[in-house]
Amino acid sequence: MHAPVEGDNWLSLAEGALPVPEAYDWAVRPDCGAVVLFSGTVRDHAQGRHGVESLTYEAYAEHAEQCFAGVADEARRRWPTVGRIVIWHRSGELAVGESSVVVVVSAPHRAEAFAAGRFAIDAVKASAPIWKKETWEGGADWGTGATDISAPSDVPSAKDASVEGGVRR
Repeated sequence: MHAPVEGDNWLSLAEGALPVPEAYDWAVRPDCGAVVLFSGTVRDHAQGRHGVESLTYEAYAEHAEQCFAGVADEARRRWPTVGRIVIWHRSGELAVGESSVVVVVSAPHRAEAFAAGRFAIDAVKASAPIWKKETWEGGADWGTGATDISAPSDVPSAKDASVEGGVRR
């Protein structure tokens, strides 16, 4: 993965490992005093499934990257002071402990960086056509808790969410 030469968004659906430190380093700007980094990692369990060994992500690639751009645009509309935004998601098979999704947001102040980062991960989960298959002791199946795909503009900000934790998929 190579950082963009121009612009303040780094958006990617990738098959290989996500270089988390590079995302953070790229997001730092002299006018931004806050950088928030979220890395979602593969855990060893899921609802009703113990001993998860791996996840396999499948995506409609062309549409997923368009969704990432829509999420970044909506974050900038809601928090105009945001500096840089990184949205990356893996596809393919991942082992326990690997990063499956990375969101990084820089902004002049922590409140905007935290709010925009929280929104961005919630909106990616709600809007991107990405599906996960879990492999665990004794079985394999698609992930539980899937929801219909939403437009990024329809995803509430965390403070507006009626359920603690915002949107989940």
